[in-house]
Amino acid sequence: MSLNERNRLKLEKRIREHEFEHALPYLLEHTRQGIRCAKSGQASDDRPGSSRIGGDPALPSRIEWPVTSEGVPMTFLTQLNLKEFAAANESSLLPASGMLYFFVGVDEPAYNIEHRVIHVPEEELASVSRRLAPGTTALEEAFRPYRLEPRATLEPPNYAYVDTEQVENDTADYEDYEELIWSVTDSRIGDVALLFGYPDGQHGDAEYEAALMILTGENYDYNADHALKRIAAHFGGDEEKAKQEIQDTLLLLEIDSDDDIGFCWWDAGALQFFIRKEDLLAGRFERTYCSLYSS
Repeated sequence: MSLNERNRLKLEKRIREHEFEHALPYLLEHTRQGIRCAKSGQASDDRPGSSRIGGDPALPSRIEWPVTSEGVPMTFLTQLNLKEFAAANESSLLPASGMLYFFVGVDEPAYNIEHRVIHVPEEELASVSRRLAPGTTALEEAFRPYRLEPRATLEPPNYAYVDTEQVENDTADYEDYEELIWSVTDSRIGDVALLFGYPDGQHGDAEYEAALMILTGENYDYNADHALKRIAAHFGGDEEKAKQEIQDTLLLLEIDSDDDIGFCWWDAGALQFFIRKEDLLAGRFERTYCSLYSS
């Protein structure tokens, strides 16, 4: 997902403003085009087909409410009207239209969390209507609904993914780099979700975990080398193919803890959904992975 020329110029300007010329090549190569979503007032039922987070979904009648393996209704998280995301979809990874719905089961353990991601085509959205959950859902809570406002962002590597030797020098430390990140991402009060940036974490290995489960059905043992070998074995020993698969495992959506909505992922962490780029472009949203990061 290389930056387009406009974004390269924008990023270079911010880097120079913050006197990070020493990291210019590194940041131009590793900054991603993302989409941030901010809360934009409480959602109402007069626009059921708009993007929202929390509350109740607006579903076509044919869609059955997702349930966990134990038959418990999953908890609705968010619906993304992809036409509203068109201007922010600079990487052209999302479908151009339709709605994406995200549901989740019990968020324990923090890995391989039961969930569903559903894409409904545009032609079905005219008939959507508010749907109440068929009973108490997996998270056993009601969440307040808010409208979502997406915007295109640039996402430099965060704490878990940055090569500190590339961004720190005698005049710039990590706190200075954090200020650069805030400037480049244009972070705002009310931001609650992120698509296609870097997932929050500690070790920068979330894609190994997700790719391993999606491709092989195996749980991650928190050893990236082990995961790489298992993924390579899946591809007949092709380690380069395995590395490319990990690189092409994308953060489809990260949802932050938020007091207004009522989301609290363990110790104020984040819920994360991943998808292979190949599956995303093919519209295979049944092949996703969900995990939780909390410090």
